[in-house]
Amino acid sequence: MVQPRAVIFDVGKVLFDWEPRFLYERLIEDDRALEAFLANVVTREWHSQHDAGRPFAETSAELRARFPEHEALIAAWGSRFGETLGPAIPGMTALVGELDAGGVPLFAITNFSGEFWPPFRAREAALFDRFRDIVVSGDERLVKPDPAIYALALRRFGLEGPDAVFIDDSLPNVAAAADAGIHALHFTGAGKLRVDLKALGLL
Repeated sequence: MVQPRAVIFDVGKVLFDWEPRFLYERLIEDDRALEAFLANVVTREWHSQHDAGRPFAETSAELRARFPEHEALIAAWGSRFGETLGPAIPGMTALVGELDAGGVPLFAITNFSGEFWPPFRAREAALFDRFRDIVVSGDERLVKPDPAIYALALRRFGLEGPDAVFIDDSLPNVAAAADAGIHALHFTGAGKLRVDLKALGLL
């Protein structure tokens, strides 16, 4: 087996928690109304369009036409998206710092809106400044687990598949990375990841 020399991270649910509930529990007091809004209006399927490159102006206009009674709440997704992103996953900031201090090249591939990424990237610059490059799905109009996004990332990062370890909480994304020839790890927590990276000689 080729010894990997670089690490490619997913962002949401690996480096930082992401949950629309973080925002909307501040705006909708009734629990049943909150659950209904999250299940039927700002769904994961609707948001996936942003990850694929559709602008929020388009998707929100369509959603407001279907749910005019929720116009203000839908608008909040755009103006307050940063509030759907929680703190760093426990242990991950320290782990990234150790890898960086050890000279391990760090990269990321994230399913993320190209509109919403820059302010979040700026907010968490202390962590993301450690990364040499980050492929954002919304900018590329390619979404994991599409094989094309892994091929694009490897070219941009200057890596061959066996050179890198890819870490993601999504099993389909992990499987697609493995199919691309990358060492692929399913993320379940910083403790297990630390053990896995030590076994690969990266920590």
